[in-house]
Amino acid sequence: MSEKNEIIQKIGRYRWVIASLLLFATTINYMDRQVLANVKEFFCSPVASGGFGWTNTDYAFITSFFTAFYAGMTIIAGWVIDKIGTKLGLALSLIVWSIFGMLNALAGSVIALHVAIRSLFGVGEAGNFPASIKTVAEWFPKKERALATGIFNSGSNLGAMIAALFVPWCMVIFGDQLGWKMAFILTGAVGFLWLIFWFIFYDSPSKQKRLSKEEYEYIHSDDVVLTIQSEIDQDKAKVPWLKLLTYRQTWAVFVGKFMTDGIWWFYLFWLPDYLHKQFGMSKAELMWPTFTVYGIAIFGSVFGGSIPMFMMKRGMPVYKARMTSMLLIALVPLIVLTTQYFGNVEHFGTYASTLAVAVICIGAAAHQAWSANMFTTVSDMFPKKAIGSVTGIGAMAGGVGGVLVQLLVGYLTDLYVATPKVAYGIMFVVCSFTYIITWSLMKLLVPRHRVITDL
Repeated sequence: MSEKNEIIQKIGRYRWVIASLLLFATTINYMDRQVLANVKEFFCSPVASGGFGWTNTDYAFITSFFTAFYAGMTIIAGWVIDKIGTKLGLALSLIVWSIFGMLNALAGSVIALHVAIRSLFGVGEAGNFPASIKTVAEWFPKKERALATGIFNSGSNLGAMIAALFVPWCMVIFGDQLGWKMAFILTGAVGFLWLIFWFIFYDSPSKQKRLSKEEYEYIHSDDVVLTIQSEIDQDKAKVPWLKLLTYRQTWAVFVGKFMTDGIWWFYLFWLPDYLHKQFGMSKAELMWPTFTVYGIAIFGSVFGGSIPMFMMKRGMPVYKARMTSMLLIALVPLIVLTTQYFGNVEHFGTYASTLAVAVICIGAAAHQAWSANMFTTVSDMFPKKAIGSVTGIGAMAGGVGGVLVQLLVGYLTDLYVATPKVAYGIMFVVCSFTYIITWSLMKLLVPRHRVITDL
C-alpha cells in the first residue's frame, strides 16, 4: 500500500484538479438549467391564484425550444472548441449561459420571451460537454477517462440537487412573485465566480507549469508517443468535419445519444410534475424526493465510470470493457417498469411515494452510469483533435432526442390530463427499454473496436 502511495505521489494528482473544475462547471450548468423545472408548478397554476396559467404543452414548448437550440449548437460548439481550445471555449460557453439564465427573470409570463431567452441560454450551455469531454481526453489516460467523466458528469446531479432545494427556498423566502426571478438571477451569477478559478488553474497539459513531467508522461502512457510540440501541432490540426459522418463510429455515438439523452431530460424537467400529480406533493414536499433522486444518481455516475476501469485492469480490451459495462448498465433500467406499481397509493398507502422514488433513483443512477461510459466511447475511438466535434455531433443527436421526449411528455400529460398516472406510466415504459435497444444498435454499428487513425 505504501509503495502504491509512493508511485501516486511521484506521478502527481494535478489532473484531478482539472476534473474538479469540470465537476463544478457541470454543476453550475445543470443548476441553471433546472431552475425552470422547479418553477413549473407556479407557472402552470391559474392566473387567479397568482400563476401564469400555462398548460403542460406550453411548458413542453419552452423546454423543447431550449433543447432544440442546445442540440443544434452542440455540433457547432464542438467544432469551435476544437479550433479555439478548451480553456477559452468553456469560458465563453459559461458566460453566455449565465447571462441568459439571469435574463430569464425579465421574461414575465410571456411565453415567447421565455422561448427566446431559454433558446439563447441553450446556445451557451451547448459548449459544456464538448469542452469537458475534450479536456478529459487531454488530461487523462484512457483507463481513467470513464472515471474522470463520471466525476464531472455527476455535476449534472449535483446541480439538479441544489436547484431542487434552492429554488423552492427562494420562493418561500421572497414569495412566489419575486422568488422565481431571484432563483434565475442568483443561480446565473454563480458562474462568474467559477471563471476566476478556471483561468487561474487551467491550461493544456503541454503548457501547464503545475504539471510534473511524470504526470504528463502518465497522461499519455496509453497514447501514441507524443512530444509536447507534436501535441500542440495535433491540437491545431484541422478536422475534416463532414468526413466524420462517414464513420460508423460517429453514427454509433449519434444513436447512443439520440436514444438515451431524452430520458435524462424527462427526469430533469418532469420529475417534480410527476410527484405533484401522482402524490399531491406541495413545493416544500417536492424538495427532498427530487434532491434524493439526483443525489443517488451521483453514485451511478461515478460507479458506472469505474466499472470498465475495473475490467481493463484485469486485462480486458478497452472497447470490450466499455461495451460489457454498458450492457450490464442497460439492463438495470428495466426495474423502472415497476414505478407505477409501487406508486399505487391504494396498495402501499403512505409508503407508495417512497417506493416509487426509490425505483426512479435506480433508473436515474443507471442513466448516469450509462452516460459516463457513453461520453467516453468518443475518446476510445477518435483522436483528440476530433473529440470536440464528435462529442458535439452526439450532443446534437441527444438534444434532438430530448426535444422529441419533451413534446411526447407534454402531449401525453395534456391528453391524459384527468389521469396523469396513465401518461407517466407510458413514459416509464419508454425509460425502461430504451437502453437495451440502444446498446444493441450501437453494437450492430461497431461490432469490433477500431481506432480512427486517418483523420
